Amino acid sequence: MRGANLVNKCYGGDPCLKPLCFFMALNLIVVTSGRSAQTESTGGENRDAAYNKMELLTEAILHIKKNYVEEKTYEQIVNGALHGMLQALDSHSDFLEPDAFKDIQEETRGTYGGIGIHVGMRDGMLTVISPIEDTPAFKAGLQAGDRIAEIDGEKTIGMKLDAAVKKMRGQKGTKILLTIRRSDEDDLRQLTIVRDDIEVPSVKGATIMASGVGYVRVTQFALPTSESLEEALKKLKQQGMNALILDLRNNPGGLLISAIDVSSKFLPKGKLIVTTKGREGVVPKDEKLAQEDGAYLDFPMVVLVNAGSASASEIVAGALRDNKRAVIVGATTFGKGSVQSVLPLKAGDNKGALRITTARYYTPSGQMIHDKGIDPDIPVYLSVKEWRDVQIKRLRAENPEPFSKQERDEYKDAVDRQLQRAFDILQAMKVVHAQDK
Repeated sequence: MRGANLVNKCYGGDPCLKPLCFFMALNLIVVTSGRSAQTESTGGENRDAAYNKMELLTEAILHIKKNYVEEKTYEQIVNGALHGMLQALDSHSDFLEPDAFKDIQEETRGTYGGIGIHVGMRDGMLTVISPIEDTPAFKAGLQAGDRIAEIDGEKTIGMKLDAAVKKMRGQKGTKILLTIRRSDEDDLRQLTIVRDDIEVPSVKGATIMASGVGYVRVTQFALPTSESLEEALKKLKQQGMNALILDLRNNPGGLLISAIDVSSKFLPKGKLIVTTKGREGVVPKDEKLAQEDGAYLDFPMVVLVNAGSASASEIVAGALRDNKRAVIVGATTFGKGSVQSVLPLKAGDNKGALRITTARYYTPSGQMIHDKGIDPDIPVYLSVKEWRDVQIKRLRAENPEPFSKQERDEYKDAVDRQLQRAFDILQAMKVVHAQDK
């Protein structure tokens, strides 16, 4: 690719589009998408209009520098202008200052410091997409869908997403106070959480349940996810797996390429996985196809989803459902289907980046995901308490060493009705599958 180096990240679950090259000079932003004639056709009139507006922006910067009640550097003023410009577009676009850009790069590797929570903006409010299992946020009781009203006493209304994320991160052992609004509660609740080092394995819980039904959970779509899932699937296959439950519940997303690689494992060559569509005439439609036959085509599948399944998770669920490869069980997903490209800035000594919405993505059947989500084929809803109990029971079963027998038995009666329904469906599907052979 020529031009800027893109970080292909589904931020907060946001996938990136085909390479777009952004070049930023003193008073000029040139956007190309591999079609130079399109850029040339903008004409002198559009360039003159752009220069006129840049003159207005420069005048405003000079007035602020000279007259504002507190002295500000040009960097502070320009950074503020960049934040405002991007956030005026939509809640997912923003200017990433160097530290925030570095944090994003760390997240794609699956490790970072903080409380272990994925957040996004919904209806203008800072919203928990999902807490990560066995992290301070999870242990404190945060749930998908919780609205974070305050961070350390500071209200989050109007707060930038990256600023909120930065405030929640910090050194291991330090405390943070979150004020939470939960949909089924009238009163706000306050949670004091102690930060820790967060390391997120992306594939967990691989096992054979019974009757050859395999189970594996994908917690995020990071760089190692496809390889880790391949290792898990090979082991399950060796153990006699003849059906699979792919659990994407509370998976907030990650890298687009990872979602494509995971989907491709279960689809024949040439099958459509996801389509991205940007502004007509500017960003060409981009279709992502399975490049070769997947290694796991010969058994029935169920995909589990819930309101904490977002972005890359929705791409995988939609691809497998629309290609009639899997049945979707659970609850409607989060609905994060806009495409953000993270574009490093190189002007001057700026080490930040733009995160800009360039497109939306669609399932193979043409369904737009954004703000709608993926509806399950077979709805099975769990209450907040049911889901919490299931998560704790599962966590203690998979990591028994830190817990006494009494602690492990405390949640032994918790029933994962979504998982149970998925298992029952696969038993029936196996019968049909055998008859079709």
